[in-house]
Amino acid sequence: MWKYYALLAAVCAAFTAIFSKLGVKGLNPDLATAIRVSFILVLVWGIAWASGALRGMRSITGHGLLFLFLSAVATGLSWLFYFRALQAGDVSKVAPIDKLSVPLAMILGFVLLGETVSLKVLAGGALITAGCLLLLL
Repeated sequence: MWKYYALLAAVCAAFTAIFSKLGVKGLNPDLATAIRVSFILVLVWGIAWASGALRGMRSITGHGLLFLFLSAVATGLSWLFYFRALQAGDVSKVAPIDKLSVPLAMILGFVLLGETVSLKVLAGGALITAGCLLLLL
């Protein structure tokens, strides 16, 4: 099932790039990011409420909260930089370069989380990196 969710995430991310490029036009990218985050905040809390997930609030540990906070900081910075890049560059170049996060996440998963890396995973990460480098040249 995770593969379907991952594919849906990719489709949504593709539309995110297009909609973001259209939405950031003529706006300060920091303001555009703040507006986007506000919409996401309402949407995601609404989904959590509707699904009954809020019942799990009491089970959140300090450790989990810390890493969710750090994830939020990384996401926020990523979005701020992404909107600045979209404002100045083409989606067809910005979005693939942004996906350098994929091989970087693979490396961090291996180094920090001790995940196993197969030859297939290494080859996929190398191809993504090569494609991004090609766009940068």
